[in-house]
Amino acid sequence: MFEFIPEEIVEKKRRVRVLLEALGLDAIYLKKSANFSWVTGGGYNIVGMATEIGVAGALITKKHEYIVCSNIEALRMEREERLIEEGYEIVTFPWNEDQEAAIVHSLAAGAPGTGKPGSGTLRTGILGADHAFPDAIDISAKLNPIRYSLTSWEVERYRKQALDTARIAEETALTIQPGDTEMEVVGRLSERLWKAGMDFIIAFCAADERISLYRHPVATDKKIGKRAMISVNSRKRGLIVSITRFIQFGKLPAELGKLYEDNVYVDTAMMAATIPGRPAVEVYAAALRAYAEKGYPDEYKLHHQGGSIGYFGRDYKITARTKEIIQENQAFTWNPSITGMKSEDTMLATSRGPIVLSEPVIFPELRMERDGYVFRRPGIMEL
Repeated sequence: MFEFIPEEIVEKKRRVRVLLEALGLDAIYLKKSANFSWVTGGGYNIVGMATEIGVAGALITKKHEYIVCSNIEALRMEREERLIEEGYEIVTFPWNEDQEAAIVHSLAAGAPGTGKPGSGTLRTGILGADHAFPDAIDISAKLNPIRYSLTSWEVERYRKQALDTARIAEETALTIQPGDTEMEVVGRLSERLWKAGMDFIIAFCAADERISLYRHPVATDKKIGKRAMISVNSRKRGLIVSITRFIQFGKLPAELGKLYEDNVYVDTAMMAATIPGRPAVEVYAAALRAYAEKGYPDEYKLHHQGGSIGYFGRDYKITARTKEIIQENQAFTWNPSITGMKSEDTMLATSRGPIVLSEPVIFPELRMERDGYVFRRPGIMEL
């Protein structure tokens, strides 16, 4: 059964209403699965696991909250997502009638339940939405930042999910045998994640030379020979954790060990620069300096360096043009890569310093100090 924290729901609604007032809107309609999960404290409005727009929307006005959906979804929204308990009124329409826009605009104007075409009471309010919606203002750019600073309740859930993700990825890595296919490894990873109440938005396994050839190595039927990489973006009740782990059969060659440590050096330089109140672009500058210090000045050009995470795989990816300011309790996954290697874990930016959430559980530990912070990072597992 889905559990929610009442105080968290109050805080999420407060943030939406502050934005609503600032933008001069009558209502805000949230239907992207990420925003729906965020505002409901972990509710699911998705049916297709890979879809961005859900099958139900959360409409928040100055004084009321509604869930708008077809009759197909209403019972699950009530009983399993527990949205009536969260203070929402569920407003439905027949699945075979195109009434959603009319109902949403009518509710936004303060006319509960009178949005059906032909009712004679259809009115409209100034509506903001997180997606392209008829006669609404797309407020995604203004909305996204109110999600960035995680509440204490989210942080608690996130810590557990991050460690569970690390443990599951590492346990899966330990099952790999020479001759296994990349697809088989992803299948075993998926099974373990689902048993722990998680799915994933991305899962990679790369064998041998595919690690160097492709920055996004979608799993194939290639058999694993000497080494493998597992990367996963796990998702649980909307929150997403990203990590990468490596295994090596036999003794790790010295040149690969150095390559990996150099890669982790870049990653920890980025983590150490991730301080609330500072421009996120400073992390990008720190990455470029670290690449150059280790002798890889052009590697950053071959793949993005990561960015803010939480309810999206990356809310934004840092570049030299990034304008965002790092927030307290904002999550990040930096993923610098040097051809043949990658370093990737999920962290939290706090005024006490950066906190790595997905530290190694089973894998060997690689400790690295940077700017007064000590980071526990995973080493490469020799099998």
